Amino acid sequence: MLTIVVVLAVVLILAVLFTAYRITTLVDVVKKKKNEGYSPVSKNNGLQGVYLVIFLITGVALFFYFSITESDVYNLPIASEHGVIVENLFSITMWVTVFVFIVTQVFLFGFGWKYRYKKENKAAYYPHNNTLEVVWTFVPALVLAWLIISGLKQWNNITGPVPEGAEVVEVMGYQYAWAFRYPGKDKELGNYNFRMIDAINAVGIDMGDQNGYDDFMATQLVIPKGKPVHLQIRGRDVIHSVYNPHFRIQMNAVPGMPTRFWFTPTVSTAEMREQTKNPDFNYELVCNKICGKGHYSMRGIVTVLEQDEYNTWYQENQQNTFLKQNPGYLSKVPENLKEAARIASGIENIKQKQQVTSILSGFK
Repeated sequence: MLTIVVVLAVVLILAVLFTAYRITTLVDVVKKKKNEGYSPVSKNNGLQGVYLVIFLITGVALFFYFSITESDVYNLPIASEHGVIVENLFSITMWVTVFVFIVTQVFLFGFGWKYRYKKENKAAYYPHNNTLEVVWTFVPALVLAWLIISGLKQWNNITGPVPEGAEVVEVMGYQYAWAFRYPGKDKELGNYNFRMIDAINAVGIDMGDQNGYDDFMATQLVIPKGKPVHLQIRGRDVIHSVYNPHFRIQMNAVPGMPTRFWFTPTVSTAEMREQTKNPDFNYELVCNKICGKGHYSMRGIVTVLEQDEYNTWYQENQQNTFLKQNPGYLSKVPENLKEAARIASGIENIKQKQQVTSILSGFK
């Protein structure tokens, strides 16, 4: 209670001081009006107009200086086919915006200097100009329409039909990590069921779908160079965003609303390490939405391999199916599908090896 009283007292004191200041200012104005040399503006009015022009020139010069000298910092190398088109569209949009910005600022600061107060100046009567209104309505409309249509065309391409033979990977975002699921030998991802999500089954693989019995999980996103990659994206808790600046990809991962994105990598991780002269370089998959207090740690590694290297990696990892790594989940498989699940996941092979081992040990 005492704190509230103190705060109110401070506020009242400040209000009284401000009122007294305003009264003093008004009294000074009334006194000055009685003098012959009274001017409604400061004596530094002309100098302030010059300052505006200097500020404009300096600001534009610094903008171009830092934009050129620091371009390597914010303009990362492109590592996908569509990234070139996206970068061109972004550059065109940027330069159009810069041009409009500079023109408007020249008028803004220039008018401030040109029409600064002078006792002999009189305002010009300029109420209307049809030609000017048509120009500044239709020209921006045409430019914006072209930019939007160009961007929409590319957007429809990368979110449209996926090329045949594309590598399919499911990406699940959750607080605060990524989960990656690959199809097995059948090259078809199994269905998912959010009711089956738990600490181990992070993506909710549906144990009632036979296509999911040979699916396997990966700790990082591994993709081949030069081949279309189809990301099937989901969110588990809040909105996340699948983002990688080198591939120029970004797509929200929304709970209950699957999204997708396909692209073709053009630069392998090894090649990018040579290009950047950084032996520790890795592509990163980061969340571009503020998804919670652990948002900063939501970082996944993306490895781009040559096609033969990817084939080797895929063949090695497809043996480690989810069910094979977690045989306890067989209890959630319907009885009539358990045998198929054992065979597709490779669990049956483990049992056979165990039987052979026990027989051999019996002969010893």
